[in-house]
Amino acid sequence: MRIVIVGGHDRMHCQYKEICKRHGCKCKVFTQCPANFKGQIGSPDIIVIFTGTVAHKMLNAAAAQAEKSGACLVHCHSSSACALNEALAKHLKHNV
Repeated sequence: MRIVIVGGHDRMHCQYKEICKRHGCKCKVFTQCPANFKGQIGSPDIIVIFTGTVAHKMLNAAAAQAEKSGACLVHCHSSSACALNEALAKHLKHNV
């Protein structure tokens, strides 16, 4: 399963990747908006958006890409490791 995480804190980048790895998923983490953000998202299965720490430009690009690729969009208000862990556990359990 491929996951893209949009938003969050720079210092949590490695923890976000580790949590996804524990759930058996590959992930990309975008805490800042890089050049060609839309092109770098690709076609993941799930896009997790940390709504409290994401720029509107990134949110709109991620939502458009989710609609285009058929990815599930998961919103988390908190950008903590616990919130990501709960969101993934809930979503992955729901899809199994």
